[in-house]
Amino acid sequence: MYHAAGLTRDRVEELCALIGEATGESVRRWPPVLGLYRSVVVTLAYLRRNRVQAELAEAFEVSQPTLGRAIAAVTPLLAGVLEQCVPAADDLDDRNSPIVDGTPLPCRSWASRPELSSGKHRTTGLTVQVAYTPDGRPRWVSDPRPGSRNDIVGLNASRVLDGREPSTWLGDKGYIGSGILTPIRKPRNREQPDWEVEFNRHHNSIRVVVERAIAQLKRRRVLHTDYRRPIDTFTDTISAVIALYFYAAE
Repeated sequence: MYHAAGLTRDRVEELCALIGEATGESVRRWPPVLGLYRSVVVTLAYLRRNRVQAELAEAFEVSQPTLGRAIAAVTPLLAGVLEQCVPAADDLDDRNSPIVDGTPLPCRSWASRPELSSGKHRTTGLTVQVAYTPDGRPRWVSDPRPGSRNDIVGLNASRVLDGREPSTWLGDKGYIGSGILTPIRKPRNREQPDWEVEFNRHHNSIRVVVERAIAQLKRRRVLHTDYRRPIDTFTDTISAVIALYFYAAE
């Protein structure tokens, strides 16, 4: 069970109970042939590995359309019932020197959605801003923004710094101008003095935990490899995966 779904059987059963309590007959849209339990399992398996739906359907001995309906029905329900597991921006403590970074969540290219194209990351998709503790634990994730938006635009749109002291936060050069403590940019007309080089080296050594933390957040491969379902379902999928991350960490 764990290798397929990323959760133990007990946790999967707990999820089913939460969904059952939260849904009435009118919103129970998962396929009857699968039932709630198997619909949750196939959805978790899809989110964990981003497997081709036809392949996953064969493994569960159902048709691909049936499996697709299960994923479409259960994904937003997971995001809803686990919403309370996700830390809010108000839970962040400036005294702990949060480290913020943006990360791309790739998807297929859509001709009708040019704003998803990211020149920086050379891919298409959405981006989220993530705040981490100095030991590398994600403590807040912003709403997704189009991939063409740079990090400082995404951070400002989230309003997470409103009423806070940004100088206690750390970020890379993408946040220069936000008040966050960033590396010192090298001027064009001079070399950086030793103290600036040393400051940048120390700053980067603190932020190195971010790469490991992002890898943990993207263990469910649907956020790591190109998202193939309709683009208007991507936001619900992101919310579900983030909620599952914090749920599994409890």
